[in-house]
Amino acid sequence: MSELRFVRLGFGEERVDYQEAWQKQREVHAARFEDTVPDTCLLLEHPSVYTAGRRTTESERPLDGTPVIDVDRGGKITWHGPGQLIGYPILKLPRPVDVVAHVRRLEDALIRTAAEFGVETSRVEGRSGVWVLGDPVEDRPSLGGLSLDFDPRLHDEEFDPRLNGPEYAPSNAGQRREDRKLAAIGIRVAKGVTMHGFSLNVNPDNTSFDRIVPCGIRDAGVTSLSYELGREITIDEILPVVERHLRDILENAELAPRVIAPKEPAAEPAASV
Repeated sequence: MSELRFVRLGFGEERVDYQEAWQKQREVHAARFEDTVPDTCLLLEHPSVYTAGRRTTESERPLDGTPVIDVDRGGKITWHGPGQLIGYPILKLPRPVDVVAHVRRLEDALIRTAAEFGVETSRVEGRSGVWVLGDPVEDRPSLGGLSLDFDPRLHDEEFDPRLNGPEYAPSNAGQRREDRKLAAIGIRVAKGVTMHGFSLNVNPDNTSFDRIVPCGIRDAGVTSLSYELGREITIDEILPVVERHLRDILENAELAPRVIAPKEPAAEPAASV
């Protein structure tokens, strides 16, 4: 891959409105397709906003009518806001693009970043993003004084944490010692060039996730580097570390187009007699 350019769009008091950043993505995407700019990663912070990917269902949106911006990335609904580092890598990849490989590279960079700060993270089968794994179920504290055998999430596929109090809130998953997401990933690929990217929870107010079903996942929660370490971590501390690991992984990746399996030949019709 070519050299990766980083553009720091705005943080703190200069946070970038989501719609403004989305327009900037489109401009850089068009320029990257035309080869007038190199591969570029936009880094920024957003004011508080909910965004919904293409697979979001109505039942996963805020129940109180809080506005949600529908976007053209994959994935479901999530929250962005202060204390969260946003990265939009806009990269030209060989076609047909191997989307899974691209997501795995972003995950690798964020896993390495968390490890450098002393937080062990992992992937979860069937779920994108970067996770802090919880304790085994039998070792977790009981909910509301009840045995885990009575945890409604084990028996009710439609269980809604938004209606059942703080003991089930996504932001409290760390107290329950459950799996909890540290970084979310949602991307789009158009004309062989990627858009959207990742959000890394550094020191946000994670109770903002309690209004939604984050990423459509009802049996896990969210966390942040500051929560896991028990001390304040800032965006300024994280930025150079994220940039270093993204550069190392993305610039040194051996890119290859997605392998498309050949179609099986149609069976010959049986001869009639």
